[in-house]
Amino acid sequence: MPKTKTHSGTKKRFKLTATGKVRGRSAFSSHILEKKSPKRKRRLGTPATISPQDAIRIKELLGVKK
Repeated sequence: MPKTKTHSGTKKRFKLTATGKVRGRSAFSSHILEKKSPKRKRRLGTPATISPQDAIRIKELLGVKK
């Protein structure tokens, strides 16, 4: 069997924590920022924990075993 390749776009966008959770960038944080409050923009700047349903697909693209 050939080796499975890691998805290049996924490895640039997501990181795995030590406990196996997936962290990524928050949505709605790149433009149309004038109408968003400073508190909301600060919160969007911190990495978000990806939901378990999406994390399964991301781990598959990263080549992580279950």
